[in-house]
Amino acid sequence: MLTDYERLANLNKDYLWNPFTQMKDYLSSDPLIIERGEGIKLYDVQGRAYYDGFSSVWLNVHGHNVPELNQAITDQLSRVAHSTLLGMANRPAIELAEKLAGIAPRGLNKVFYSDSGATGVEIAIKMAFQYWKNKGVNNKKSFITMNQAYHGDTIGAVSVGAIPLYHEVFRPMLFPSHIIPYPNAYRHEGGEKMALDATLTALRDLLETSAEEIAALIVEPIVQGASGIITMPPNCLREMAALCRQHDVLLIADEVATGFGRTGAMFACDLEDVSPDLMVVGKGLTGGYLPVAATLATDEVYQAFYADYEEQKTFFHGHSFTGNPLGCAVALASLKLMEERKMIEGVGAKATFVEQKLSKLKDRPHVGDIRQKGLMVGIELVRNKASREAYDWAERIGVRATQRARELGMLTRPLGNVMVFIPPLASTETELDAMTDILAKSIIDVTEGG
Repeated sequence: MLTDYERLANLNKDYLWNPFTQMKDYLSSDPLIIERGEGIKLYDVQGRAYYDGFSSVWLNVHGHNVPELNQAITDQLSRVAHSTLLGMANRPAIELAEKLAGIAPRGLNKVFYSDSGATGVEIAIKMAFQYWKNKGVNNKKSFITMNQAYHGDTIGAVSVGAIPLYHEVFRPMLFPSHIIPYPNAYRHEGGEKMALDATLTALRDLLETSAEEIAALIVEPIVQGASGIITMPPNCLREMAALCRQHDVLLIADEVATGFGRTGAMFACDLEDVSPDLMVVGKGLTGGYLPVAATLATDEVYQAFYADYEEQKTFFHGHSFTGNPLGCAVALASLKLMEERKMIEGVGAKATFVEQKLSKLKDRPHVGDIRQKGLMVGIELVRNKASREAYDWAERIGVRATQRARELGMLTRPLGNVMVFIPPLASTETELDAMTDILAKSIIDVTEGG
């Protein structure tokens, strides 16, 4: 007779297609099947416990099975599970919109809901495009993105993405975008200053020649996530925002990964006092509980759509579960809990502790760079430290180090040769101590054969 795990593993093999997963590899080993969560740990169906070292793909805030969040969903469930926002509204969606406008960078007063970061980006792109059309400016149709950008997997979001591995196969389906470099100090021969100069010069030159046909620039502010946790030099975002304003181009901030305290501020834009025209949030919005995202817009953008019915300036976009009351209710509860527990105020000390713990890796022979902003950490592993030679993709160095971390009791997911550490904000110093020990040992064991 099959064990429960064997039964589920067989069903996984027969029926479930996992995202961002090569199924031939996945099913040739023992698939991890999660049963439950408690605090910052996840437990598989065989009873083994693992630290959630990447916040279940960068979205968990308070940990798992949080009584206050569970109760918020239960309370809302006793009222109504779902009611559409098409032509009507519901209490949690309205109250959450007010809350988001109150904590967002100044001017972002209008909230349009969706169900994932990718759809939130899709909305922002369409809003920016139609904004200019509604204003009678018909030539502003293109977008600027940044090298190695990732904004989600819907067609519009992929069109402003620039990671060839993920996006190139779909190129015939996409609209073209202008691509400027994201300032990667480690991989730029001139270091941080020259990387910053290259980015700003490229943006300035492009805007000076083509601003009249560019609708918006989309950027992952301060930290570019899927490219390997690349951190911007100081003042880069502020200068980019100023250039966009100077040339009458909208700025879209993709805060899906960086929002809700992850970088040490409520939003990464707050770190440089930048107020974009459109901002996309998701992931941590509900504390990691339910799929809710939002696209925030300024009154200026909103007013371009506010017109008589006959003018047909309506934003014709929506999803069946837009503004879902269960999701909005738990998002409100999550934000309340963040305030009560002063979670964002605590990120700085936790980030400093993590930085100190990981500093011992800096001299290891295959650790090229350690990048960190708040509780977002990327550790780039290299074959040759002196030359910064990368490991070949086929060597799967990041995958192997991640597998070792799992053996040691922590879950994370690499970005190529970059080990990612993005723990729940609620992690205690004791838990961070244990997780960073596992992270360091997994890297040393795999790269040095320890």
